Amino acid sequence: MFIQTEPTPNPDTLKFLPGQPVTGATGPYDFAAIEEAGTSPLAQALFQVQGITRVFLGSDFISLSKDPDTDWKRVRPMALAAIMDHFVAGLPVMATDGAGMAAPEAGASADDYEGETAEIVGEIIELIETRVRPAVAQDGGDIVFHGFDDETGIVHLAMRGACAGCPSSTMTLKQGIENMLKAYVPEVTAVEAAL
Repeated sequence: MFIQTEPTPNPDTLKFLPGQPVTGATGPYDFAAIEEAGTSPLAQALFQVQGITRVFLGSDFISLSKDPDTDWKRVRPMALAAIMDHFVAGLPVMATDGAGMAAPEAGASADDYEGETAEIVGEIIELIETRVRPAVAQDGGDIVFHGFDDETGIVHLAMRGACAGCPSSTMTLKQGIENMLKAYVPEVTAVEAAL
């Protein structure tokens, strides 16, 4: 098994590509602490690597974030070994018994709104799904739509994976995503990070 690694815009996050599906169509899953990883044997194993602080499981990649005081030269080989051991052993990425199974973070949908606002939200979500999410996944992350305030025109989005805590995520939200949404959906006045 050959696992590629790629840098991300976040210097404390690396993207690992095992050359096979990780979550496939069931994910993505974001674990910000080992206490959240009970449903994923893979995430549990990766949190055992000293210095790992976040595990993001994408459709065909894994993004690992480390403590800023830890060097990738020490963490990377141990993370590669944990990923390889997991896949070679044929272990599941997520628990399959259904008990306590984690669900991917679900954002808001157009069904949560009515009338013209539902149409606006539908346009926003389509733009995020077709133009933003693929670009963010290239950087080892994901983005979730959390809502639209039709009175202020503010869109609330959450960055995950390599994008969570990335120094350039605010710039991505404000200059990239906000400008694009404003150009296509005139009702959008701003984009803010969801808490």
